[in-house]
Amino acid sequence: MNYKKMKNLFLRQSYLDSWEDYENSLRKPSFIKWDYIILTASNEEQARTYREQIDYRLAQGLLPAGTHYAVLPDPDGKRVGSGGATFHVLKYIAEKEQQERAANLFKNRRILVIHSGGDSKRVPQYSACGKLFSPVPRQLPNGYASTLFDEFIIGMSGVPSRIPEGMLILSGDVLLLFNPLQIDFNYHGAAAISMKENVLTGKDHGVFLNDGNDYVGQFLHKQSEERLRELGAVNGQDNVDLDTGAVIMDSDLLYALFSLISTDGRFDDDKFREFVNEEARISFYGDFLYPLARSSTLEQYYREAAEGTINDKLLACRRKIWEVLSPYSMKLLCLSPAEFIHFGTTTELRRLVTADVEDYEFLDWKKQVATTAPEQAPYAAHNSYVGKRARVSAGAYLEDSYILDETQIGQGSVISNVKLRNVSVPDHVVLHGLRLLDGRYVIRIYGVEDNPKGTLEKGAGFLGTSLPAFLEKNGLTAEDIWENGEHYLWFAALYPAADTMEEAIRLSLIVKRMAEGAASSEEREEWKKADRKSLYSSFNEADVLAISRWQHELESRILASKFVWAIEGGSYYKDALGVFGAHGISSDIYEMLLEDAEKAAFSLKIRIYYALAQYMKEKRITFHGKGYDSLEAMCFGTIQKTIYDSAAAKLPSSQDYRIARDEVAVELPVRVNWGGGWTDTPPHCNERGGAVLNAALKLNGIYPIQIRVKRLEQLHVEFASTDIGASGSVETVEEIQDCHNPYDSFALHKAALIACGIIPLQGGNLEEICRRLGGGISLSTRVVGIPQGSGLGTSSILSGACVKGLFEFLGRETSEEEIYDIVLNMEQIMSTGGGWQDQVGGLSSGIKFITSMPGIDQKIKVEKVQLSEKMKKELQERFVLVYTGQRRLARNLLRDVVGGYLGGRPESIDALEKMQNLAVLMKFALERENLDAFMDLLNQHWELSKQLDAGSTNTCIEQIFMACEDMIDARFIAGAGGGGFLQMILKKGITKEMLKDRLHEIFQESGVDVWDSTFV
Repeated sequence: MNYKKMKNLFLRQSYLDSWEDYENSLRKPSFIKWDYIILTASNEEQARTYREQIDYRLAQGLLPAGTHYAVLPDPDGKRVGSGGATFHVLKYIAEKEQQERAANLFKNRRILVIHSGGDSKRVPQYSACGKLFSPVPRQLPNGYASTLFDEFIIGMSGVPSRIPEGMLILSGDVLLLFNPLQIDFNYHGAAAISMKENVLTGKDHGVFLNDGNDYVGQFLHKQSEERLRELGAVNGQDNVDLDTGAVIMDSDLLYALFSLISTDGRFDDDKFREFVNEEARISFYGDFLYPLARSSTLEQYYREAAEGTINDKLLACRRKIWEVLSPYSMKLLCLSPAEFIHFGTTTELRRLVTADVEDYEFLDWKKQVATTAPEQAPYAAHNSYVGKRARVSAGAYLEDSYILDETQIGQGSVISNVKLRNVSVPDHVVLHGLRLLDGRYVIRIYGVEDNPKGTLEKGAGFLGTSLPAFLEKNGLTAEDIWENGEHYLWFAALYPAADTMEEAIRLSLIVKRMAEGAASSEEREEWKKADRKSLYSSFNEADVLAISRWQHELESRILASKFVWAIEGGSYYKDALGVFGAHGISSDIYEMLLEDAEKAAFSLKIRIYYALAQYMKEKRITFHGKGYDSLEAMCFGTIQKTIYDSAAAKLPSSQDYRIARDEVAVELPVRVNWGGGWTDTPPHCNERGGAVLNAALKLNGIYPIQIRVKRLEQLHVEFASTDIGASGSVETVEEIQDCHNPYDSFALHKAALIACGIIPLQGGNLEEICRRLGGGISLSTRVVGIPQGSGLGTSSILSGACVKGLFEFLGRETSEEEIYDIVLNMEQIMSTGGGWQDQVGGLSSGIKFITSMPGIDQKIKVEKVQLSEKMKKELQERFVLVYTGQRRLARNLLRDVVGGYLGGRPESIDALEKMQNLAVLMKFALERENLDAFMDLLNQHWELSKQLDAGSTNTCIEQIFMACEDMIDARFIAGAGGGGFLQMILKKGITKEMLKDRLHEIFQESGVDVWDSTFV
C-alpha cells in the first residue's frame, strides 16, 4: 500500500473520529469541551455577521451549549494586528473570570481562539462575511453545507480532552486535517502544531527550524528555498516543518502576556492601549512566536518584519514582550499524517473547488454541495440554485447564488452572492454582489487572477487588461477612480451602486466592456456619473447581516426545490424528504413549498400537499396553527375540485326539460371486480388511465339496486332511501345544492338532480323549476338485502340507476357512455372521490373490459368480453360469492390507498401497474376459455391487492380462505376487501353446497355464508 493511500485512509478515519467527538460534544454533558470559543473580527459589522452565524448554529443545536462564545472586533474599529487582537481576547477573559478568582485567571480553562479579522483582500468575495465562514466543498453528515468555521469546530472537538488547560490559537484561513490523538500537550510554555510539507509550499509560509530536541529553534517567515536549505530546515524528502498557524499556550504563558496589560493582576486600560493600537499593530505570529524560538535574539527580533511598519511604538512593545516571553520556549508538535489547506487567493479557491477537490474525495469533498446543480456537472456549486435552463461552463464556481432562466456563465468564472436572470457572464471573471447598509446594491466584477493589492504604477491586471490600459481606453485619469495617492486596485472606485441588484449587474457588465474598450460613449458617461464604490469601500459599507439572511433563504429555496424536483421525478416522498437531512422542514421551507404547490400543475401540486401532510403527521408538528389534516384536505380537495370544475362545466341545462312519464323504475345488478381495481380511481386514472375487468351479478335471483322516480302534483321534491328508513321533502334549491356532506342520507339523490341538470349548481327557484318541468319529483332508492360495506359497488351503481331513471322520466335518450360521464360528475359533486368502474359494472350487463386514457375528463371505453356458452356455464357453476359476516371500518380507506400512489410508495406504484396488466391478461384468458390461467391471474391479483393495501385482508378473511383451502382454486376480495364479500372459484367437482356446509360447520351462525349469485 502506497504512502498517499495510507495517509488518506488515516485522515478519513480522523475525520470520522472528529465527527464523533463533535456529536458527543453536542449530546454528552460529561464530554470535555472548550470553556471559551472566541473569534476575532476586523470591525463591528464583521463581528455582527459572525455573531449571527454563531447564534444561528446555536439555535439549530449545531454548537455545544455549555461553551461560552464571543466575537471581538478590533477595538474602536482600528486595525490593531493579530497580536493586538490576542491581547483583546485576554482582556475579555480576564474581565469574565476576575469576578470569580484572583489568581491566574487562565488556570484550568480551555480556550479556542480563531483569528479571523482580515480584510480578505486576496479573495474579496469574503471581505464582508469573513473568510472564516467561507464555504468548504463538503456536505456534513447532518445535511448542512460546511464552512471553514464548521470544520474548525468539528476538527478541534477532540482537542480539549488532550490538553489540561491553555489556549489554542488558529488562523482563520487555514484548514488543518489531523487526528487530535496526536496532540500531547504536557509542556510548559507553548507548543506549535506543525506538519511536514514540501519546501515549495513552505517558502510561501512560515517554517519552524527544529533545534534537535523537538523545540522550535528558529521561526523562519517566507524565506526563499535556498535560505531554508542553507539553514537546514529542509529534510531528505524535501519537506519542512510548516507553521500551520496553530499554537497552544499554557496558562502561565497567557498570564505572562496578560501582565503586560494589567497591574497587580487587574486589567490596566492605559497599558492595554500601549500595546493595542493602530501604530504598533502587533502580530501574533511575528511578535509573539519569534521570542519563543530558542535561537532568537533581541537584536534580530527588532529587525523582524512587522504587520504594519517598524516604528518606535512597535519597538517599545517588542522590548517588553521579549522580557516576558523569552524565558519560555515552544515545543514543536509535528503531526503526521496531516494536511494543510490554505484558502489564499481567488485563483487558489477556484482550483481547489473545481479541480483539486477530487484529491479530497476521501473526505467526502465534492464539486456540488447543497445545490440544485446536477451531480456530474463540469463546474462547482455551493449553496446555489441553478435553474434547469441555465448554462454553466466548465471550471466555473458558483456560491450563494441564483442562476435563473437562460443565464449563461462563462468558463472559469466565479459567481458569488447574486441573482442572475437571463444574464451572460464572460469567461474568467468574478461577479460578487453586496447589499449596502443604505439598501442599494453593488456588484463587484474583476478578473479571477487579478490581485487587489496590485497598483496602477506597477501595471496591475484588471479584467483581462491592466489598470493603466483601462484608464487609457476610457479617457480616464487616476483622479477619476482614486481619491488619494494609493493607487491600489483595492481602493479603485469602479463599481456603480444601484437601487436594485438587476441594475447593479447591468452596470457591472459595463465595467467589463470598458476594460475591453467596447463600451459605448453613453455607457461610459453613465458609469462616470454613477456613485461608485471600490472593493474596500463596498465591503466596509456592506449590510453584513443581509448576507446571512440571503444564505439561509437560498439554502431553504434549494432544499425546497430539490424536494419538489424529486417528487416531480417520481421519488417516494420519504426518499424525497431525505434532502432535508437533519434540517427538517422549517417554517420558511413550509411557506416556500406552499407557494410552489400553488403555482404547480395538478399532479405536482397534490403530491407536494400530500408529502407535506405526511411529514407533519410523522413529526407531529404544525405550521402557523395548521396540522397535517389541513394539508391532507388541501391535497384531496384539489383532486376533487379539479375534477368537479371540469364536470361542472359540462353539466346539461334544464331549460328544455319536461316530465315525460309519471313514473319510472330502474333495477340494476351489482358488480364484482376482477382485474385492475383502484386503477380507475382519481388521480391515477387521470394521470395514467385505468384498465378494469369486472362482471355484473344478480343476487338471490333479483336485481338488488332499485330506484323509482314519480311525478308529484306538489311543486317540490321528495326523497326516500327505503332500505335505511329515511324520507323527507325539500322546498328550496339551496337544500338540494347542499349535497357535499357524505353523511347526508340524501346526498346521492341531490347530486343526481344536479348532475342531470335538473337543478342548477347555483341559484334558481325550486317552485319555478318544477312548474316548468310539469310537476314535482319524488326520487326513492333502495338496495335490497345487501349489507353496507359489501364491496359490490352498490352506492355508485345506485347513482347510475338514478341518472338512468331521471333521464327516462324526462324522456331523454341517453347512451350508456353519457350516463357514465354524468355519474362520474355525481361522484365529484358528492365529494366521494371514487372511480368509475362500479357504475359501469352495474349499468352494463356481462363481463366488461373497461379502459380510459389519461386526462381530467375521463372518456370511458367499454368492451364486452365474449364467452362461449360452455365457458359461461363453467364459470357460473364454479364462481362463488361468500359473505364474511363483517364490514370494513376504514374511514380513510380511499385516502390511504390513493395516498400510497400520490406519495410514490414503490409497492403501491408497482401494484397498480401490474394490476392494469393483469386486467388485460385476464380478458385474454377468458376469451381463450383458459379458466386455469384466469384463476392463476386472480390469485396473483389478490397478492397485489394486499401489497397495495394491507387492510384488504385480516385474520377473519385469512381464516375463511384457510377453512376452504382444499376446495378452491382461486380467491379474491370484492371491492377494497377488509370485510364484505369474498370471491372464490371452486375446484372441479366441488359444489357450492359442499362449500356452504364447510363454512356452516366452522363458522356456524356468524354470518359467513355462500350467497346465491348469477352472472347477467
